[in-house]
Amino acid sequence: MTGWQMLFYKEVLRFVRVAAQTITGPILTAMLYLLIFGQALELHVKVYGDVSYTAFLVPGLAMMSLLQNAFANSSSSLIASKVMGNLVFLLLTPLSAWHWFVAYVGAAIVRGLVVGLGVLLVSLIFAVPPLAQPVWVLTFAMLGATLMGALGVVAGLWSEKFDQMAAFQNFIVMPMTFLSGVFYSIHSLPAFWQTVSHFNPFFYMIDGFRYGFFAISDVSPWLSLAVVGSATLVVSACALHLLRIGYKIRS
Repeated sequence: MTGWQMLFYKEVLRFVRVAAQTITGPILTAMLYLLIFGQALELHVKVYGDVSYTAFLVPGLAMMSLLQNAFANSSSSLIASKVMGNLVFLLLTPLSAWHWFVAYVGAAIVRGLVVGLGVLLVSLIFAVPPLAQPVWVLTFAMLGATLMGALGVVAGLWSEKFDQMAAFQNFIVMPMTFLSGVFYSIHSLPAFWQTVSHFNPFFYMIDGFRYGFFAISDVSPWLSLAVVGSATLVVSACALHLLRIGYKIRS
């Protein structure tokens, strides 16, 4: 293997070796959400015509799990290496910022896709959503995983201890994912909160991904693609810049 391939392999192996925590745990959590909300609201909530509420939940929960785990993979790896003091040794290798980015974000994409696919497969026990536009599903899954993997790199480089990382996840990532329309359509919200939702990039990732299943969405999938694509480019450029200057790595 070349240098970046070995780093990528190491990052993938890191979460595979603790699969009960990094893969099975998130899938179980998503299933609990599906059981609780699906069973409680199935007969009381209708979102997309004849689509059952449980089927409506499945893509949202799969995408939410994908996003959260892609972020967790790159961010936790970087902060753990910084705390243990071994991240600086990567500076001795002939790896460029691009090599670091591809390895860390690539492994985050793999974990996100594995968890998201696992949630979808297990969810088939409860509901079978249609797959109207599979290209849109794959496009938003890849863009969402890339965006969150790159954001995890930024958060991991910025954080100096686990408390800061936990704050970043609890006060930024978690609220934005839960308020992105996973459990509801934004058309069911008051006008003010609908407007607020349109400033949340996570909403466009969830809505675009869901469009791939039902060919119905709260906003145009092209608008969602433009927002998510732009956000991915901006965050990726920021992560690459921080890696290039060695932000909080050399100190």
